[in-house]
Amino acid sequence: MTRSAEISARKAARADLDALVALECATFETDRISRAQWRRHIASDSACVLVAGVRGGVDGAAVVFHRRNSRRARLYSLAVAASARGNGLAKALLAAAEAEAVRRGCEALYLEVGVGNRGAIALYESQGYRRAVRLQGFYEDGTDAWRYTRRLAAP
Repeated sequence: MTRSAEISARKAARADLDALVALECATFETDRISRAQWRRHIASDSACVLVAGVRGGVDGAAVVFHRRNSRRARLYSLAVAASARGNGLAKALLAAAEAEAVRRGCEALYLEVGVGNRGAIALYESQGYRRAVRLQGFYEDGTDAWRYTRRLAAP
């Protein structure tokens, strides 16, 4: 795996569906995106699914939601395979998600992260995200989440 400066993300294609489902199952215990949801997100105008990995593979994925007439986008999911962690893949996917939000005219990106997910929290805070509010029982298993937000460069 290469460093984040050399990692490029691309929009997911329908051919990535099996890899996305496998990544989701390997990464998350609950609140998983289903195969049908992945299919809809890939085809949707209001969602952007980004993938990155070695030799065009899918070692990581990000899902960004956009609402019409909104200046904020939501990073719905960010997942990196355990075997690909520590190489800048999450940072590269986050940067690609931000770039996509700016391209669509958004001024801010927000996300939710489990209160105990120290690695993800460290990533988001290192990239300028600010903690906004604690969301009680946010996840399917009852776990709380922090909402983070970041202003983006002007479109």
